[in-house]
Amino acid sequence: MSYNEVTRSGKEYVGYEYKTINVDSEKASMYVDAYENFGWILDDSIPLVREPKIISTLPTRQFGSTITLKLKRDRKIMSKAELTRLQQHFESCMDEIEVLEKSKTKNALIYALVIGFIGTAFLAGSVFAVTAEPPKILLCIILGIPGLIGWALPYLVFKIFLKKRTTEVTPLIEQKYDEIHGICEKGNSLIHK
Repeated sequence: MSYNEVTRSGKEYVGYEYKTINVDSEKASMYVDAYENFGWILDDSIPLVREPKIISTLPTRQFGSTITLKLKRDRKIMSKAELTRLQQHFESCMDEIEVLEKSKTKNALIYALVIGFIGTAFLAGSVFAVTAEPPKILLCIILGIPGLIGWALPYLVFKIFLKKRTTEVTPLIEQKYDEIHGICEKGNSLIHK
């Protein structure tokens, strides 16, 4: 959300445009540093607001928070259109990094859950076999073994696919960070002309 306001600073009027963004607390410093290269400064008159969020991903649960950053920038800044374009490019790169980071666990989680559900189905069949009249013990054992394997295997599958995807994605994330540094350098050079 952006809007414009004219404020009085000393004897001169300075027109500011304001921007409010919500970012993950782990990446807040990076956003503040990057936005400075596009002419934005952190508005010290407004305190940072932390909003707790719970990210639930199996098999771990992470607790994090979102920080609301209030930024301002001089409306008469030079090369404003180019800085805005660079800023949008930066924001899209950060979004792509977030998608890549989430993709590390996505497929691994799907494979682990599918195997776990299949194991559960085998164990359910095993239970039905042993409770049938007359009990079918051999069928119970035949269905129980893959069921137990289906319950033990998901963790290993998750770890294997997580490691594989992390290996594939890490260079792509590093490329995006390099691209972000180039964008910030261009923005900084435009501000300090």
